[in-house]
Amino acid sequence: MSGKWLQVFKNKRADLKEIIACAIANAIVILAILLLKQAGGLQTLELIAFDIMVRLRNDLEPDPRLLIVGITEEDIVAFNRWPLSDEVIAQLLDRLSQLQPQAIGLDIYRDIPYEPGHQSLIQQLDNPKIITIKALGDAEVQGTLAPPTAPPSRVGFNDLLLDPDGVVRRNLMLATIEDEPFYSFSMRLALRYWQKQGIEPTNSPLHPDGIRWGAAEFLPLDRTSGGYQTIDDQGYQILLDYRSRKSVARVVSVSEVLYGNIPSSWVEDKIVLIGTIAPSGKDLFLTPYSPSRRISPKMPGVLIHAQMVSQLLDVVAGERSLFVFWPPWAEFVWAIAWGVVGIMVVVVVRHPLVWIFCPPLMLGVLWMGGFYLFLNSVWVPMVTPSLTLLFTSVIVIIYLGFRAQRQQQVVMGLLGQNASPEIAKALWNSRDRLMTNGKLPGEKLVATMLFTDIRNFSTISEQIPPEQLIEWLNEYLATLTQCVHSHRGIINKFMGDGIMAAFGVPIARTTEAEIAQDAYAAVACALEMGDRLIELNKLWQSQNLPVIEMRVGIFTGPLVAGSLGSRDRLEYGLLGDSVNIASRLESCEKDRQSEPCRILIAYQTLVYLPDVFEVESWGLIPLKGKQQLIDVYRILGWQSPPQP
Repeated sequence: MSGKWLQVFKNKRADLKEIIACAIANAIVILAILLLKQAGGLQTLELIAFDIMVRLRNDLEPDPRLLIVGITEEDIVAFNRWPLSDEVIAQLLDRLSQLQPQAIGLDIYRDIPYEPGHQSLIQQLDNPKIITIKALGDAEVQGTLAPPTAPPSRVGFNDLLLDPDGVVRRNLMLATIEDEPFYSFSMRLALRYWQKQGIEPTNSPLHPDGIRWGAAEFLPLDRTSGGYQTIDDQGYQILLDYRSRKSVARVVSVSEVLYGNIPSSWVEDKIVLIGTIAPSGKDLFLTPYSPSRRISPKMPGVLIHAQMVSQLLDVVAGERSLFVFWPPWAEFVWAIAWGVVGIMVVVVVRHPLVWIFCPPLMLGVLWMGGFYLFLNSVWVPMVTPSLTLLFTSVIVIIYLGFRAQRQQQVVMGLLGQNASPEIAKALWNSRDRLMTNGKLPGEKLVATMLFTDIRNFSTISEQIPPEQLIEWLNEYLATLTQCVHSHRGIINKFMGDGIMAAFGVPIARTTEAEIAQDAYAAVACALEMGDRLIELNKLWQSQNLPVIEMRVGIFTGPLVAGSLGSRDRLEYGLLGDSVNIASRLESCEKDRQSEPCRILIAYQTLVYLPDVFEVESWGLIPLKGKQQLIDVYRILGWQSPPQP
């Protein structure tokens, strides 16, 4: 038993090395992709994937709690100056205040007077509902309130965070400079809105850095959240969840407010944001929607602030969820899992045509799963698992393709030249079942063997020059080969002037009907050989070449089929008593022949051929090397028309 297991181990060792090499290659690829992600090399692609998903989802309806008063190009022309004077801004604030808004956010710098009307503007800015802006990022105006008389509780910074590609995807809610906290413009507006309803943010009891505000649990964004790896995560940031690509809320112009007759319901109890939307104002930024907009790809800053305010209002009210992110270890598992999926699917499918469609199909499943999570406010990396899936599946496809090519060479080397195209194709389609470590394993099956030989070949060969003998013999053997292939058999060996053919190998037959079909094919093949021999003899006679007679022996029974030899030199072997009996039938009573092609079969073959062929019983005959007598029959011809 130990010797058997040793042989099994030796047979498995070569393929095991290839499998280990493939596994190591996949592990190295996955590790390289994960390290590339960790170093930030995939961040740009992950952000592009994020933008694509943002554009794919449906927009929400304009926020009814907001009104945007935009300074348009028409307003600049109408008032004939830029920036608009303090008087115009004061009149605008006075008009809006009369309509009882919840809060007014002034996204306009007024750190210096723009006469006329500066004193009027100062008076209007005393309104506790008005929130003004400052800049944290500009050294010249950092810490400068706008205007100087505005209290800190009514001032928010309007700095927008830009990702490395210049796109606004984050909202900086809070910042700390020299231990002094600062609130963002959107945060101030949302705070005032919810304070009127008694909803204040508090420290989260669940997370040390968390904020509990209404229905929302805020957690700060860090440098590894989602597809990020290299961003500056200082301050209290959240991922900006855009409401709409078109209009986050109703937009009116300054002229419409001052000289039009807008309904009071548009302003009453609303948050009003005032800012520049005119392209000449250059307060424009790239957003995830920018790649899909050929005209005016950038979004005005006041609209982005409105997106932020709308998100804060929604999440506190429980109408939208904040984006959540998996920890780094979970993202690694996510990427590795898809790499394993890529390997497993390719291994299971094992069909070259399907391999072409497998990677794209699996990518589609991956992206649908990731997009589903995205729609449920979970942002997971998409590019990283896509790369692991693609590279691992491609590596396995290359490995399996190489292995399949090697197996095909083995199979075709064993059988391809001596088998019909149909048999060769069937062998190749069944290679997974047939091939073990580059060999065809021994398998017990029932088949029909056919042996042929030329009568008195030695005498004939002495009459023909060697070079002419080879051509003459090749013509004869080629004819026999065509007969075998046309009846779906294989030629196992050329034995000088004869052949050894088999019907029913190497794919084992599972039913009696299949075995009978093989027996029928073998006898039909032998009869066709006889007909073709008559034609060849006529041709050879006209060419002054010898005419010949041949013998055929056919037997149906169990045998063992498999490859013999080493990995460097293999041949397909058929072993068993059935092979020997067929060979003995061919040589049985050599002088007892009255036709060009004598065909002898045993009873074991005849039982599969009821009422098909006309036979002559030769009775029980002792065959050379056999102790038991064999019931022998000679095939005379067709008893019924041959099957098509």
